[in-house]
Amino acid sequence: MKSSDVIIYDTTLRDGTQGEQVNFSAEEKLRIAHRLDDMGFHYIEGGWPGSNPKDVRFFEMVKEQPFRHARLTAFGSTRKPGVRPENCRNLRALLRAGTPAVTIFGKSWDLHVTEILGIPLAENLEMIRDSVAWLKARGKEVIFDAEHFFDGYRRRPAYALSTLKAAFDAGADRIVLCDTNGGAMPHDLSAAVRKAAAIIPAGQLGIHAHNDCGLALANTLTAVLEGVAMVQGTVNGYGERCGNADLISVIGNLQIKMARKCLPESSLQQLTNLSHYVGEVANVRPLPFRPFVGRSAFAHKGGVHVNAIAKNPQAYEHIRPEQVGNHQRVLVSELAGKSNIAFKAKELGIELGDHDAASRKIVREIKRLENQGFQFDAAEGSLSLLMKKITGAFREPFTLQCFSVTNGKTRNDPSLCQATIKISVGNEEELTAAEGNGPVNALDNALRKALTKFYPQINEMHLVDFKVRIVEGSEGTAAKVKVLLDSRDGDEMWSTIGVSENIIEASWQALVDSIQYKLSKDNLNINTQE
Repeated sequence: MKSSDVIIYDTTLRDGTQGEQVNFSAEEKLRIAHRLDDMGFHYIEGGWPGSNPKDVRFFEMVKEQPFRHARLTAFGSTRKPGVRPENCRNLRALLRAGTPAVTIFGKSWDLHVTEILGIPLAENLEMIRDSVAWLKARGKEVIFDAEHFFDGYRRRPAYALSTLKAAFDAGADRIVLCDTNGGAMPHDLSAAVRKAAAIIPAGQLGIHAHNDCGLALANTLTAVLEGVAMVQGTVNGYGERCGNADLISVIGNLQIKMARKCLPESSLQQLTNLSHYVGEVANVRPLPFRPFVGRSAFAHKGGVHVNAIAKNPQAYEHIRPEQVGNHQRVLVSELAGKSNIAFKAKELGIELGDHDAASRKIVREIKRLENQGFQFDAAEGSLSLLMKKITGAFREPFTLQCFSVTNGKTRNDPSLCQATIKISVGNEEELTAAEGNGPVNALDNALRKALTKFYPQINEMHLVDFKVRIVEGSEGTAAKVKVLLDSRDGDEMWSTIGVSENIIEASWQALVDSIQYKLSKDNLNINTQE
């Protein structure tokens, strides 16, 4: 590696799982580890083999798995006070894990030594030296995580630095400076790193930052600027409390902005995919505003912005979204101008005809509806239909004659909803009824039942999510509500919206739009009544 390169150490499978609602099975850990290896990550910390059966199982599984790029590491602590290394169950578990590298943490903050462990400061140094030397004597690459280093340096600098020297003198291959509580400021961190680099070569130093002050990324980049060669973090920033440094943003900034090579160039284009994959496995909904890889990272809403990026994307995009596997999006709302409409029409394959006249008409209608509570940047399915209807590219595939919904409940039985719908398609009428576990579900079932005869393709789609929001809260239960539906088929997912003082009516609007969008995109929006 060149001296300017940065070593990426991933701890998603260990530190990431300490985040709230983040949990992986041993099999899921293995799949993520292989994905990270394929990306070219240098180190993958698999877990703490002595702490739980799941991690023991993971390390047994990886013994039979080849890794092309990454070195697997097992994580644990220094030996226990008063216990020799050879008798320490934690250290022996690290050896049984069979990984080429091990990472052990030790205390660098005197508060933790005297108040938490309750031992003399000198004994803590002996624990560090003994543990590192014992593991090195058994052929392991040893990475020492100096836990709470920056808190320790702020309170008692000489002692914090002495813990680093104890590990280094015992043979540790890398010393990682940990901002365990996430409270370090970049300027303070910078000064502490310089002091550490005076006794440990900077090329053998690493940084492990937490995000409790929202500074994990800033502190990580600052440490690299001070010469630190290894960065630790997690995919999507998962981790204890407010999380760890997000390796997605770390890699994006280091490699694209600072010209510090972290991964193969081709792997940068997989960052968005990696972020979504790990989020999916963790069952954690991705944040749309996540830098580089979020759905909103390259989304443009203001008319002035859209007009500018149509001429040159650099006007409002700090990088090309394709560099990290993302893509540009244009949103349409009450803030939209003609540029938004023209851009969106082209994206959706809608012919505007008289560009200016059609755009102005669409903008007026969007502003009118959003004033009523509609939100088209969250419901692009409904937006597509609106634009097609105004431009004459959409014909209503069916006509509602009437519908009714009833709800009944007895004391011991769950509530049961029934919906009756009468529609017409061309010259044919269809009257049908269906039950559901709620009024929206009953309506959805009845509408599908009525339409399947004419449009069997709607069986390909299903409802993914259903959200209700108050539009105007001052009227209490009489307030307007907006209903947002997410639907999908085998090809894509789309969102539709309905707004009304009546939640059933709002739901009906969103349901109809959802089905009409499906028929429209399949070119089936034909009402034979003409």
